Amino acid sequence: MDTSLKPVARNAEETLDPEDWAGVQTLSHQVIDDAVGYLRDVRERPVWQDMPREVRASFDAPLPQSPAPLADVYREVADTVMSYPMGNIHPRFWSWYMGTSNFTGALGDFLAAIQGSNLGGGNHAAALMDQQVVNWCKEMLGLPASASGTLVSGGSMANIIGLTVARNAKAGIDVREQGVAAIEKPLRFYGSDQIHSCHRKAMEALGLGNRALRRIGTDDELRIDLSALRAAIAEDRAAGFQPACVIGTAGTVNTGAFDDLQGLAALAAEEGLWFHVDGCIGALIAIAPENRWRVAGIERADSVALDPHKWLHAPFEVGCALVRDAAAHRETFAVTPEFLEMTSRGLASANWLHDYGLQTSRGFRALKVWMSLKEHGVLKFGRLIDQNIRQGHYLNSLVEAEPLLELVATTNINIVCYRYRPEGFSGERLKALNTEIMLRLQEEGTASISDTTVHGEHCLRVAINNHRTRQGDLDLLIRETLRLGAEIASRS
Repeated sequence: MDTSLKPVARNAEETLDPEDWAGVQTLSHQVIDDAVGYLRDVRERPVWQDMPREVRASFDAPLPQSPAPLADVYREVADTVMSYPMGNIHPRFWSWYMGTSNFTGALGDFLAAIQGSNLGGGNHAAALMDQQVVNWCKEMLGLPASASGTLVSGGSMANIIGLTVARNAKAGIDVREQGVAAIEKPLRFYGSDQIHSCHRKAMEALGLGNRALRRIGTDDELRIDLSALRAAIAEDRAAGFQPACVIGTAGTVNTGAFDDLQGLAALAAEEGLWFHVDGCIGALIAIAPENRWRVAGIERADSVALDPHKWLHAPFEVGCALVRDAAAHRETFAVTPEFLEMTSRGLASANWLHDYGLQTSRGFRALKVWMSLKEHGVLKFGRLIDQNIRQGHYLNSLVEAEPLLELVATTNINIVCYRYRPEGFSGERLKALNTEIMLRLQEEGTASISDTTVHGEHCLRVAINNHRTRQGDLDLLIRETLRLGAEIASRS
């Protein structure tokens, strides 16, 4: 008998727990079986496919008023959401820059949701694990055990956390009490002209404005020019500004270029500036045996932003902000209302983790990272980073071997910028040709790559941040680029 439409007696007490636990258990086993198959067979599916009109229309359905059997709800999810993903778990997904998740991490997310803890703080196991994962991140990057940190949604928020502490530490006044308008000399932050767009958002959110972030030119390798930086700092001081922070980039989003972190650390110390490192792409190279030299100096940073959902392949979302001065970190965010005071015993007898960021309610992000690191060990994750970098250089060699393909930027790590360039194509015509190659690769389900502009030149961009990628996938990408390029060019 279908009880889904059975009227509820007036004043009857209700719950969201199922009436039929055995039925839910059976369905849950089916969900897990389907999930295992979903990942096991991911290579057999298209990387991405557009949704049919009827599937897209299903997301316009009105708000449900009455209950439906859970099996029907799951069937709808399987037919719509699971069948038309972004594609970033696929071995040939190389767009933008994001990790590929892992099954153990997904189990961690499930268990975190089942346990249901709020990581605002308190005396409970999830809060201790949250702090443990932060401590592991400090250890991986070589920051001292006395440093502070917090898990956040991702790299953008991790950068905002670090830069907020930098603003407050260098303002010369109590910004929290008086506001940015009371700062005597306008603050200046510095980064390369390749800096991620989240830093502009940070400047705006911090009330400093985009003009407070001075972009410094880069060399041929797209690394910040230290001489130009030093000159800009001197110029700003002479003009009455207060240089406050230099932002080093450990892996630019466009090309994977690395600023000279050692040189920036020394310059920041000499000039009395806060040294922040945006390591959302490359900070975790610190655990990679063959490539850790690229991030030498990151351990000297005052703050670092990193992304465990990239090269630790945690399911979205989890970022981490680390701050060397734990007191400055807490003083930037801590507020203690009467209803959140610590007690000597009981649930409130531990630190409140919300004192280190903007969220009071915080999800249990740590478990998926913790479980994956416990299962595989940090050494394996380091080897996978080296593997991706080798794959980037392998793709680089394939491009160099093809007369119709052209590298547009130096391949530093795992990001390769190239284009198909037949004779007679240039400017907007060349851009249109390569854009069409990119779109056809996506629409045919072969591979997902993105595009960008480097040194004023449009190009295709392949970011191999993927533990499932194999060399054969890169061979296929080049073959299909050449095939599509020839086909599209012949009709242009």
